[in-house]
Amino acid sequence: MSEPDTARTAKIRDKPMKQRPFSDLSLSDVHGSVEVNQTGSRWKQVFSFFGPAYLVSVGYMDPGNWATDIAGGSQFGYRLLWVLLMSNGMALLLQGMAARLGIVRGRDLAQANREAYPRSINFCLYVLAEIAITACDLAEVLGMAIGIQLLTGLPLIYGVAITALDTFLLLFLQRLGMRRLEVFILGLIAVVGISFFIEIFLAKPSLGEISQGLVPSLPGRAALYIAIGIIGATVMPHNLYLHSALVQTRKIKREDKFIKQALKLARLDSAIALNLAFFVNAAILVLAGAVFFKSGRTQVASIGEAHQLLSPLLGSRMASVLFATALIAAGQSSTITGTLAGQIVMEGHLRLRINPVLRRIITRMLAIVPAVIVIGISGENQVDRLLVFSQVILSLQLGFAVIPLIHFVSDRKKMGIFQIKIVTRFFAWAIAALLVFLNLKLVAEEGQYFFSLPGYGIFKILSVIVLLGAIALLFYIFIHPWKSRSEVKDVTLHGEGKIPAMLEVPKFKNIAVALDFSPKDEKLLAFAIGQGNPDSNYILIHVVESASARMLGKQSDDLETRTDEERLNSYKQTLENNHCKAVTRLGYINRSKEIVRIVHEEMAEILVIGAHGHTGLKDFIYGETVNTVRHELKIPVLIVNL
Repeated sequence: MSEPDTARTAKIRDKPMKQRPFSDLSLSDVHGSVEVNQTGSRWKQVFSFFGPAYLVSVGYMDPGNWATDIAGGSQFGYRLLWVLLMSNGMALLLQGMAARLGIVRGRDLAQANREAYPRSINFCLYVLAEIAITACDLAEVLGMAIGIQLLTGLPLIYGVAITALDTFLLLFLQRLGMRRLEVFILGLIAVVGISFFIEIFLAKPSLGEISQGLVPSLPGRAALYIAIGIIGATVMPHNLYLHSALVQTRKIKREDKFIKQALKLARLDSAIALNLAFFVNAAILVLAGAVFFKSGRTQVASIGEAHQLLSPLLGSRMASVLFATALIAAGQSSTITGTLAGQIVMEGHLRLRINPVLRRIITRMLAIVPAVIVIGISGENQVDRLLVFSQVILSLQLGFAVIPLIHFVSDRKKMGIFQIKIVTRFFAWAIAALLVFLNLKLVAEEGQYFFSLPGYGIFKILSVIVLLGAIALLFYIFIHPWKSRSEVKDVTLHGEGKIPAMLEVPKFKNIAVALDFSPKDEKLLAFAIGQGNPDSNYILIHVVESASARMLGKQSDDLETRTDEERLNSYKQTLENNHCKAVTRLGYINRSKEIVRIVHEEMAEILVIGAHGHTGLKDFIYGETVNTVRHELKIPVLIVNL
């Protein structure tokens, strides 16, 4: 390795771990919590790293997969088996790149997006990722509800309501530690795998006919729709976010040889876990082909219908019980990892950390509400169509996650010697191109049918606008990283540490201070004065948050507003008694926005703010004011820990 490469790689190793605050780490609650044994036996090292890919793999065998696999197997026999195999190959490559991003750069995909793209584009990517997670959670809610109905006979809508009760399971498992969470998920995966091993043994499919299903073919538009659903159900966009974060739960020494070892173990972890997921998916499709397609029941696209027919066709009641049990296990394991992905996406894209309970409730409600609406309006017979549709939605989101990921792991400047090879890049871009092409083809075919229908004028116009916007966004995220790389000079670390003989010390004329009338204001003012000089002007800011101020803004004249104004003036008088010039500014309604607005209006050159802020429901939902303010301002922000 050349000296410049060594320097660049050293920068990659050190920066993520040493310069980032704890709150900015991916999954900070469990970040680096699993010690990877660097000195023990080879097997100890392997097993200490294994786990992240198994949590990812459950997304490859969730109820959404079941719906697409059963639909494909019952309608086309084994002829779509090659789609599963191709999807698994895609998954291995893409998940490997996601793990590489997390291990080498210490960034998950959401954080890397936030750093690479403008704020508006980053927000669009966040919204699309949330849509994908909601679609995935919808499939898991429906799958678990169907499983509960099949075992207990409860109406499906009651099963959907019961799925809301698992809200606190992830929180409990996380408290037990990452390894226990992984063991729990492995147990659920084992239930699914063993169940289908027994099902296949009972079905006795022909191996010769199965092998013919590995030859690519697409018999018609219906097969294309299901094939894209299979791809979306297999290569899930939120799994790329998830994997890039989960590998960071392993504590790895930031040296080249240990990073290389971690990448090798991550590949092995992914290969075993994802191939197991492939065999489960293949077993579901083969089971549907052997039991339903062979018996002439080619219209079995319903999970419930499949459950009812398994026992009489296989001659064993155990087949149906195993089927329902595996369905519940698959749904439960997937909903846990889906919640983790939601946390990663929100914190990474927006730097927004909300209470885990609230996050879980929001995610689950976004899935339960459409499920209840569909069941209430169309009845239980439309649920499986909704399952397949959710997987197609997932597939449509893939390009928006895959294209940035390829850019990030191909970046020589940021990845150093761990940049992916040219051959890997070729196959990665080929996969991205195939996914985008298949999705555009599906949209064109479905759109042709939709536009042939009479009426729906406004919806047709909106559809065209959304489609053009999505294509423009895809083009932008494809072009932008190359454009930004060409604009930024790639320099090595040689000479970067040289300090000029004379440092230019900044002199601040207008210094803003955000005050909250706590006993710590004295400390804040002292730090502010420390940044100034005799000619400095101090802007004393306080935001009134009374009910009247929130409703009336500047027109508010309640007791709290008058009292706050008097306190601010007393602070001003104190500064003037100490020969400091000061002005006062009251803000109203939104604390963060008002501080930013006043700073801009007063043309402040630095802001001094306390790190604790107010408490209450707003902090419970949105976090501290300082995180929002410092991202909105382009001037220095001095954060004083109070």
